Amino acid sequence: MKIIFKYYINILAIFFISMPIVFGQDTISFPLKISAGVDILGPAVYYFDKNVKNIEGFISTDINQKMAFTLGGGYLNYRHSQYNYEYLNEGYFLKTGVDFNIMAPEKSLGKYWIGLGLKYGLSIFNWEIPSYTTESYWGNTTSSVKKQTNWGHFLEVSPGARTEVFKNFTIGWNLSLRMLVYSGTGKNMKPVYFPGFGNGSKTFSTGVNYFLIWNIPLKKIKVIPKKEEPSNDEVTETTVTTH
Repeated sequence: MKIIFKYYINILAIFFISMPIVFGQDTISFPLKISAGVDILGPAVYYFDKNVKNIEGFISTDINQKMAFTLGGGYLNYRHSQYNYEYLNEGYFLKTGVDFNIMAPEKSLGKYWIGLGLKYGLSIFNWEIPSYTTESYWGNTTSSVKKQTNWGHFLEVSPGARTEVFKNFTIGWNLSLRMLVYSGTGKNMKPVYFPGFGNGSKTFSTGVNYFLIWNIPLKKIKVIPKKEEPSNDEVTETTVTTH
């Protein structure tokens, strides 16, 4: 019994001795939140070009001061026509992944974000070619491809920046760099354009979003800022010789 008692006394002594080391460090209160954003660039493009209607948004929840889980999605209605054919595509897409904030917590403070998103995207869409014309020695031939339903998926890397303009309201942009995994229609009939990705005839595509974001406070956590290592100038000391 005495041995057990001494054991607990030693554990308590170690705990109280270590408390000043842990709790004596400078900490900051970092807010975690749930966010919902809507892209305004897609509707702006549609205002000038009625052939592309793209609506996109996302929700995310902070996991910690550096990482957030995000789920996004949207709708696309795309039309393309030229002298010999017309192409229509309509469908939906989902994107899920994580966003990483590369800013130090003591600088971002839950208000500023400069980082990178890594996402997987899935698209389900209907496409058709109402009419197309081919030319040959015998003359012109007009035909069509009836409506079909397909799906495609892709990977996305999205660097960007966000800033809080007033309490619980943030604006920000990101650049989307996408790599096609599967276009959904095989090698011989690749989609001209499909939701979430863009030009389905290419392996890589790019895009830009500008988001308006509403934030809902979730909780606050204590974060210990990482100490900055002194520079060489600060480490170098001047030696004074006394006579």
